[in-house]
Amino acid sequence: MDLNFTAEEQAFREEVRAFLATKLPAGISRKVLGGKRMTKDDFVAWQKILHAQGWGAVGWPENYGGTGWNAVQQHIFDEECADAGAPMQLPFGLKMVAPVIMAFGSPSQQHYFLPRIIDGTDWWCQGYSEPGSGSDLASLKTRAVRDGEHYVVNGQKTWNTLGQYADWIFCLVRTSTEGRQQEGISFLLIDMKTPGITVRPIIMLDGEHEINEVWFEDVRVPVKNLIGEENKGWTYAKFLLGHERTGIAGVGRSKRELKKLKEIARRETASGRPLIEDQRFRDRIAQVELELMALEITNLRVISAEGEKKRAPGPEASILKVKGSEIQQMLTELQMQALGHYALPYIHEGLDAEWPGDTLMPGYADDAAPLSGHYFNYRKTSIYGGSNEIQKNIISQMILGL
Repeated sequence: MDLNFTAEEQAFREEVRAFLATKLPAGISRKVLGGKRMTKDDFVAWQKILHAQGWGAVGWPENYGGTGWNAVQQHIFDEECADAGAPMQLPFGLKMVAPVIMAFGSPSQQHYFLPRIIDGTDWWCQGYSEPGSGSDLASLKTRAVRDGEHYVVNGQKTWNTLGQYADWIFCLVRTSTEGRQQEGISFLLIDMKTPGITVRPIIMLDGEHEINEVWFEDVRVPVKNLIGEENKGWTYAKFLLGHERTGIAGVGRSKRELKKLKEIARRETASGRPLIEDQRFRDRIAQVELELMALEITNLRVISAEGEKKRAPGPEASILKVKGSEIQQMLTELQMQALGHYALPYIHEGLDAEWPGDTLMPGYADDAAPLSGHYFNYRKTSIYGGSNEIQKNIISQMILGL
């Protein structure tokens, strides 16, 4: 693959920049760039703006309403959106369940669900992990028992991201206890408004409500909401996880945070000189920048192969997941260190867009307010989507043949 951008690709970059300059709401951009608290309305509004432009699903094929863009165009779009401060398009619908519906769903499921995902009508969440069934996902215990034209679902899911806003949840359930654990799992689409569903918040270290536990008590789900075949859900789950792990790489967002790190290092001082002139700290910035450059090229290769071969990401997605999450964590660590004691206190109201700043702390940078919260939040990136330890096992077995 040619790693140099062509004249056509550079022209496409300018088109994306012009669109962002005129269509991205300034208030939303300020929130993203400042690390402020985002609302459901912010995410939905941006998705509707993209949909109106015809850019609502950059990774989807055209016959499902996507852009049909190639890997390089997708990469340019993600990079420019991140740099401009556009909200991340939530992956649960667009990048996780939608590819499953396209590949394994029935025509009626495709006709109903896909348009509602791309135009922002439906907000999706994930129902995979359970207490005791995280990395060992195949041990899940949430049951779905067939009762005529419905499944009756009972059980609990945890670490459910933003489920308090969700309209639908894609859920792994156990429909058989015979044979290997993986052979008795099915993939259901469940309306979150169905009686018997309870969403309970899990408040994180930073005081934010981002994740939940979801309880199912005699929840009746129409059989027509089963994806593919009963007891074949493990195949669909692995397909979905490949797409999730590719998205975790977050190259565009990391490039934005690297830029922010350099700005902080130019502003902050050590021994009377800008921190960026400190040889040891500069070397650490250079190290993470080199690793990010390598990740960017690897990401392009994986996306290109996916498009050319018309297949889901393979074990190489595990490489993107491991390195992407490690780089994101390194960037938050370096930002914390660069700001020193200013980054230590966590000011919850500092996440509000209207927060005026702390006038009692001379030199206190507004971008320091959310940093400690972000630092703790990013510890999770090496766990979700399959822990990095598990991903390294996949790499050693399926790529290195060990």
